[in-house]
Amino acid sequence: MDSPSLLTPWSFEPLQVVPTVVVAYLYFHRARTLRQEARPVPGWRQASFWTGIALVVLALNSPLDGLGEEHFFFLHMTQHVLLGDLAPLCFVAGLTGQILRPVLALRPVDRLRVLAHPLVALPLWAVDLYVWHIPFLYDAALHHPVVHALEHFCFFTFGCLMWEPVIETLPAVAWFGTGWKIGYIFLVRLVETVLGNVFIWSSSAFYGVYRHAPEWGITPVHDLNLGGVVMMAEGSIVTLAALAWLFLRMAAEGETRQRLIEEGYDPRQVKRAVRYGRAEDLGAPR
Repeated sequence: MDSPSLLTPWSFEPLQVVPTVVVAYLYFHRARTLRQEARPVPGWRQASFWTGIALVVLALNSPLDGLGEEHFFFLHMTQHVLLGDLAPLCFVAGLTGQILRPVLALRPVDRLRVLAHPLVALPLWAVDLYVWHIPFLYDAALHHPVVHALEHFCFFTFGCLMWEPVIETLPAVAWFGTGWKIGYIFLVRLVETVLGNVFIWSSSAFYGVYRHAPEWGITPVHDLNLGGVVMMAEGSIVTLAALAWLFLRMAAEGETRQRLIEEGYDPRQVKRAVRYGRAEDLGAPR
């Protein structure tokens, strides 16, 4: 096995690159069309989307990919949290209903919206996370490019589905308000914390490819433990940021509801309008 080096060349496997290029082109074309129609995509959403694309490229094509596949579990875990959590978060935040309209017009795609229901998306994401970390499947992904591409596709796709009810690019079910979103985030991180602790406290290496002589002074067991630390650290940072945003949003929603009710609007209309961020649609103040 070659000595690991951070100067490993970037890789551009078609199975990894082509989907990213296609999605980036479609987004660019749709955003340009909307701009020409005087319905521009907000700048912060475009910045978020392209940040997500950059994270995907970093995860799949940088030396992180080769070092994670052949040498270090903790670097492979870094790749996975980029691809399965941070990139999907940025990607979903960068989308709007207008951008997705041509895709949603396709009947098969529209029917798949049920997968973004919080009671569906969370279990699917959790199963995907745990199944791909079963040693047999994990090792198979490292030895077979097609399986590896499928693994990465699943991490990214189910990561997007997991974040969609929180970000609500498309409106979620009526009952899934900000309070439920907070509980949802706690459940997401609980699922991740359990797996992370398995890696942190393990005294043996799970995956065959990483059972080799110490490299960079890191033993296979220490490598596995570091992978758990990476998962826990990334999850903690994202959770704190998400919870801070949600608590601020909850406070703002409470103030808006109270103001509109005091202005004489029907409480049921107010609740729905505030829930979906459409308080201004109630009309001019009375």
